[in-house]
Amino acid sequence: MPKTTRAYIALGSNLGNRSAFLRAAVDALNEHARIQVTRISSVYESPAHILPGQSPLPDYLNAVIECETSFSPSELLDFCLSVETSQGRIRDNETRWAARTLDLDLLLFGSQTLDSNRLTLPHPRLDQRKFVLIPLAEIAPNLMVPAPFNQIVRYLLETCSDLSEVVISDNVLTMPGA
Repeated sequence: MPKTTRAYIALGSNLGNRSAFLRAAVDALNEHARIQVTRISSVYESPAHILPGQSPLPDYLNAVIECETSFSPSELLDFCLSVETSQGRIRDNETRWAARTLDLDLLLFGSQTLDSNRLTLPHPRLDQRKFVLIPLAEIAPNLMVPAPFNQIVRYLLETCSDLSEVVISDNVLTMPGA
């Protein structure tokens, strides 16, 4: 069996059938031979972040999954982008914080750090987003987040300056095959 790495991916949707888009993402990730979803957080609802002067956007549903993968970070990113596209995500000339059917963000890839034009690991704004930290802390509160953070997830959540209201949703994502 090929060597695998534990990775964490944030899932978000604020257009259309948000819950169905999150479910489709979990299924697509788990159905790939080189990815196995091992844990899924609860689903949370939060307001969309917007830029100054931007019109309000629909609220997001968010979750975080843990998976084991034999992909490299860039291969996993490519697959996540293909899943987004398969669910109707359009990236051409997209406003930074636009409404979207599906958003998959690679948060952590083992203890690797990376800073390229395509991908930064750990996710560079991980410590500023309660809608990511709350579900991540639910499934991995003591996970060490590598540099530049060098802190456990629970600490990053406790010190997060994001004042957004993040509430647990009635929507549920179950493990594939459960």
